[in-house]
Amino acid sequence: MIDLRAARNDPDRFRAALARKGAADAFDALLAADQRWREIVPRVDELRARQKLDGPPTPEQIEDLKRVKAELQELERELAAAEAERDELALRVPNPPHETVPDGATEEDVQEVSRSGEPPEIADPKDHLELGRFDMERAARTSGARFGYWIGDTALVALAMYRFALDRLVAKGFVPVLPPVLVRDEALFGTGWFPTEEANVYEVPGDELYLAGTAEIPLAALHKDEILSADELPLRYVGFSPCFRREAGAAGKDTRGMFRVHQFNKVEMFAFTRPEESWDEHERLRANTEELLQELGMPYRVVVLPTGDMSSASAKTYDVECWFAAQGRYRETASISNTTDYQARRLQSRFRSDKTVETVHTLNGTAIVDRMALALLEAFQQPDGTVAVPEALQRYGAPAVARA
Repeated sequence: MIDLRAARNDPDRFRAALARKGAADAFDALLAADQRWREIVPRVDELRARQKLDGPPTPEQIEDLKRVKAELQELERELAAAEAERDELALRVPNPPHETVPDGATEEDVQEVSRSGEPPEIADPKDHLELGRFDMERAARTSGARFGYWIGDTALVALAMYRFALDRLVAKGFVPVLPPVLVRDEALFGTGWFPTEEANVYEVPGDELYLAGTAEIPLAALHKDEILSADELPLRYVGFSPCFRREAGAAGKDTRGMFRVHQFNKVEMFAFTRPEESWDEHERLRANTEELLQELGMPYRVVVLPTGDMSSASAKTYDVECWFAAQGRYRETASISNTTDYQARRLQSRFRSDKTVETVHTLNGTAIVDRMALALLEAFQQPDGTVAVPEALQRYGAPAVARA
């Protein structure tokens, strides 16, 4: 959530920034609820103080204490209701966007930052379903729509990509993590997935658990309610996990193939930093993803998402878009976001420095995801329908030539 104290002190700046995310009204509602809460607090404190007496009470004081108690009970109910309203509204106010983020909400509003590699010239490009060995028909019988089996060489290529990314990032000092994929709602509220992305989350109601849509969620919660030492920062983790998303609202979008499915695998970077270091860390995470794609020789571009296409938690998000030869365009395959203190404030993840306690900044970024394997199949396809696998992946068990 936003820093409410800072928002009180400079409401115009916060309102202007949040208006760019369409949240000015939500911000004003939060400030109004916060004001109501702050008006009640001193009245409650004054009544509580009146209950404290030196020595035994007189009969007159006993009667006054009864009146004070009844008034205090009513006022405490008002205070609890005001606090609940304020906290509920705070969950719906997004992180203000960084000043460098463009306005807008469509693909045309993204701001291109760079490109790397030349898209291959293929006379009659095949898509990943023709090049890889996927079985969506049997998966539909097993699990329903938007699921698929990865089989044979195709599975080996994907597995090699995950291990390739993990090894490169561990060599850079990232700590590998295999996180739980079932999480409590505290982790989802803490990362900003709830309440805004609730429709996309699978629930296991009997156990009050939810399937995580990304390793970002359990990795962010790793230091929930902790006070870290400043000397520990930055903490960098790289997690591998399956991810689950309901894709609510995706009807009619990318219905062919494995591009938009309910279950996929991902290698995710996550960092906890001091506030003054988070923007440098944001660029570092972006560079890590780019280095992986460059080593694989895959063409891609980097864009900054506009305000209307960002997550509620993000202050700035880079998308890395790989070239899909069969579609003849770049598509989103990775997101690298700086959520500043937004998630950490919800999760109460802090650090101690010079006898003061501050909120850490958190960042997340995709290293490798299944979509990249799809783009790789299309980028390195051969005229005979096979795929020439990059040498970097062959060292991790992928065949030199992958066949469907």
